[in-house]
Parts: sequence; C-alpha cells; structure tokens
Amino acid sequence: MAEQLQLLQANTPADSPETIRALIEVELGATPEALFAQFDAEAFASASIGQVHAARLKDGHEVVVKVQHADIEDRIRNDLEIMQSMAELAEQYSPELRQYRPVDTTAEFSRTLLAELDYTREQRNLLAFTRNFSSQEDVRIPAAYAELSSKRVLTMDRLRGISVADREALRQSNQDLSDVAKRGANLFLNMIFRDGFYHADPHPGNLMVLPGGAIGLLDCGMVGRIDPHLREQIEDMLLAAIRQDGAVLCDLIVRLGSVPPGFDDAKMQADVEDFLAEYSGDSIKDFDLSGALNRMTAIIRNYGILLPARVSLLIKVLVMLEGTSQNLDPDFSLAELLEPWQAKAIKRRLSPKRMLHRMQGAWADWSRLGESLPRDVGDIITQIKRGRFDIHPEHRRLEQTVNRLVLGILSAALFMGSAQLWSSQVPPRLAGYSIPGALGCLAAAFLGFRLLRAIKRSGDI
Repeated sequence: MAEQLQLLQANTPADSPETIRALIEVELGATPEALFAQFDAEAFASASIGQVHAARLKDGHEVVVKVQHADIEDRIRNDLEIMQSMAELAEQYSPELRQYRPVDTTAEFSRTLLAELDYTREQRNLLAFTRNFSSQEDVRIPAAYAELSSKRVLTMDRLRGISVADREALRQSNQDLSDVAKRGANLFLNMIFRDGFYHADPHPGNLMVLPGGAIGLLDCGMVGRIDPHLREQIEDMLLAAIRQDGAVLCDLIVRLGSVPPGFDDAKMQADVEDFLAEYSGDSIKDFDLSGALNRMTAIIRNYGILLPARVSLLIKVLVMLEGTSQNLDPDFSLAELLEPWQAKAIKRRLSPKRMLHRMQGAWADWSRLGESLPRDVGDIITQIKRGRFDIHPEHRRLEQTVNRLVLGILSAALFMGSAQLWSSQVPPRLAGYSIPGALGCLAAAFLGFRLLRAIKRSGDI
C-alpha cells in the first residue's frame, strides 16, 4: 500500500497540453508561448494536486511551471464533504472511533489540504524559507516569480539534482547517504526548533541533492508553525521523557491537550511510566523515535485526550522525517540528532534576552490588570448595592442528567400505578385483564427501554 501511495508523489496521470495551455491563459492572461521563451507542454512530473512543466524565461533563466490539475479543487471539495459525513457518522454511532475525534481530525485535514490549493501561499512560504536559510549555502530554496504566478499557477527556479527517493542514483554519484540523511534531518530540525516555521511534508520526493551536495527543498505548500510557548512545552516533554519522569510528562500532556470528563490521571501516569520503562534500556543511537511517538500517541488517544492540531502535525512530520532518513541510511537515528537540541533549549531559556522578554510580558500583564481591577471591583460593589448582583453557575451535562432522572421517575410511577390498576382489575377489561393497567405497564416498559438505550449510547454504562 505504501508503494502504491508513493506513486502519487510524481507519477499521477497528467492533464493534456491543451488543458494546461487554456488554464495558464485564464490564470496569467496570456498563452505560455507569449509568457515564456520556451515552454514544454508535456509535464515531466505529475503529483496528486498539480503537474510540473519545464520552461525558460525570456532572459534565458531555467524555471519550472507548477500547474494545478483541471477541476482538482471541485473534486477535492466533494471528497472532503464525503469524508466529513463519514466522520460524523463514525463519531455518532461508534464509541471506539469517537475517541479519535474523527470530525475534528477531518476538519483540520480539510483546512490543510485546501490551503495547499492556493499557490500564492506557497509563494509566501518559499520567501520565508529563503530568509530563514539565507546564511546556509548547503540549503537551496527555489525562488518564485510573482508576475508569472497565480492561485493555480506557480513559476519558480528549476533545481537540478537527484531526488532523495532515488537511493541507487545517489549511491552511483558517490554521495555519502548517511551524511545526506543527517543534513536533511538537521534542515527540518532547524525549521522546527530554531524558526518555529517548518515544511510539513518531508517525503523523499520533496528533497533532492544538488551538484556540490546542497540539499534542495521542493513543494512548500504544506507548512506548520510553532509559537515559542508551544515549543517550550514540547521541549519540556522531551526532557521529561529523557529523565524518565512519568509524573511530569503526564502533567505536561494534560496541560497541552483537551482532557475529557472523568479522566483518570493516576492510571494514565502508570501507563506513561510503563511506556518510559520499555525504552529506558535503549541507547540514543538505537532509540526508535517513530515507534515511541506512535506508542505515546496511542496512549493519549486511549484516554480520550485531544492534542492541538499543531502538535499532531508535528508528530506526523517527525515520523515521516525519520522514515525518509532511514530510507537513505537504515542506521539513522533521529533521537541522536535531537540530543544536542536539549543543551540549546536550556541555554536559550537561561539567556538574559529571554528573561528580559518574559519580564516585559509579565509587566504588561500586571499593568493591564492594575488598570482594570479598580474599575471592575467598583462595578461589582455597585451591582451589590443595587441588588442586581447575580451568579450564574454552569453545570456541564446537568440538563441531560436531570432529564433522565425525571424520565426514570415518571416511568417508575407509571409502572407502579398501572400495576395497581391491573391487580385491581379496573374496568374496562378484556379477557379478565384491566385494559388501562395493561396499556400503562406497556408504556412504562417502553419508556424504560428508551432510557436504558440512551444511557448505553452515551457510554455511561
């Protein structure tokens, strides 16, 4: 299945040259022949969303033109609507699938995928990555040409090299596969932990080795962002895992995610400590980060905790990154590359610049509180004097519980009264049985059955 899905990266059937010419003319206002000195109407690569054509600018510069497949947006939106409907059915009728939050997951997937359909976003991403890696000569980001681009057409520099997916070609070109794997992984770790803005689709087809050994980055439509606060929380989790501190790791997970009612903190902490014990004997080099992340995610989902979409995306990227790197070097260990980032994280937190920034933020918070507190307290005192001060407590799920309690009492009362009518043979009677008593008992049994079924569906019993 993985091999077949890999074909979507560069071997999807391409649209006809006539279709591509028409789309470019609609998007850019002129034919390809008028816009470019040379344009190859036959695509040299075609992925699931778009296809890529070789071209040459009028100044002789080599470029590639990325064009969306015709009607791909309508097809994707239709598929997403079907997925959303299926997710709603799964969440409504399957308690086993409900813990995976299929509706929320599908909504986040839809948001990310629809963002990829707008190539103007990818232009901005390319510019951001170029700024972030401007001082590193071993990283190449293709430059985009805004005047030859639109929402469905993107023109950018052509990078010539060997795809990371072609392991044999890299070997024949005398590339050190282990070094390529490490440099490619470090590229993504810099994006994540240094810049907080990263390429979120690190499959082998999006990386290539250029002449001279530089790493080229392609297809920057899907990106992720991490703010400083979230980055520190993730670093704390990694440090807690390395220290084998299950209590701290469990507390960080609870603070980071959304915890359901009835959450068993002690039981989860025991499972987390068992999980950490399984990996305690492994060296950093032999540590299976992908397996550990997947196992930890399974534990979190088992307790119904919903992680923020940004965290789920980051976990996916780390798993993909380790898989891509191990495709080049089976002995590659992403955990080994992550180890130096611990010292960098501690150094950054103890830096005077960060402490000054936090003090400034705290001062601003206290200043706002000091300005608003007297006015708010004055308003409360005024409301109390006028007898208008009300408290509105919120009881979550209380209405549902009260409704069930009332229905249970009514069912029991109806059954008791109907049973007395039946035993007293209150007329009218049929075959010696009281008709009102029999009908009342049947109605009470029906209400009781509905009540039990509703409780069972909610998962309370």
